[in-house]
Amino acid sequence: MEPAVQDGTYQGRSDPVAIAVAPNGGRRTKADHPALPVTPDELAHVAAASLDAGAAMIHVHVRDREGRHLLDAEAYRAAMAAIKARVGERLVIQITSEALGIYRPEQQMRVTLEARPEAVSLALRELVPDETHEAPFASFLGTLRAEKIAPQIILYSPEEASYLATLAGRGVIPFDNLPVLYVLGRYTVDQRSRPADLLPFLAPSDSTFGHWMVCAFGAQETACVTAAALLGGHARVGFENNLFLPDGTVARGNQDLVAATRQAIEACGLAVADADTLRSQWMGV
Repeated sequence: MEPAVQDGTYQGRSDPVAIAVAPNGGRRTKADHPALPVTPDELAHVAAASLDAGAAMIHVHVRDREGRHLLDAEAYRAAMAAIKARVGERLVIQITSEALGIYRPEQQMRVTLEARPEAVSLALRELVPDETHEAPFASFLGTLRAEKIAPQIILYSPEEASYLATLAGRGVIPFDNLPVLYVLGRYTVDQRSRPADLLPFLAPSDSTFGHWMVCAFGAQETACVTAAALLGGHARVGFENNLFLPDGTVARGNQDLVAATRQAIEACGLAVADADTLRSQWMGV
């Protein structure tokens, strides 16, 4: 939703800002930070702490016994059950379908349908690497809609955003309000995102989406997602992409990054969404 402007003065936005926590990702380990959650119980602990700090959603990766990235329905069900046992329905639980160079599109889609999460993130470049994958992707999205599984499309560049808008214009996307995530940067050593990195995503008028979220890398994460909130977007923060608080110190846990984001957003006069509000924004329920 676009912020209201009157006489050149920012007047705020009418909808609250959703904060998602991405506590682990598929790359980092406890060697990067001892509080990075890996097991279902650890994920549940982070979920409860992040909920208290202001999160509306948790973005979940699971690992195998060696700590490696895993797409597995049973592992996802175990993680989701542990989180729900701690927080109930007070957080939207979103699983990842990220391939990490290991899984094929058909495997990513199959695991999602077998796990039956409330929500799933889908990287457009992974699920639709070329036009031959458009029809299977459209069919998969149709199944997600029928099963009431909320998709969020991950976009790594403005070009990908334009391509998704083109697919929607051709009727390939069976959602009227498809949520997206803009990634400001890449998974590279010492990657540092800046708020200005968001601007290219918002410039093309044909690729603006109704519900968009931002994630960023490095100590300016809070600044990046706060800029997004002021421009009508939502925030995803956490150890998946960043370990640092705005002052450059290492966060004790994911909940500290959520709390810093909430503080910054509320300091701008904006409200923070709860899980039911996010569900309404995404699925109209």
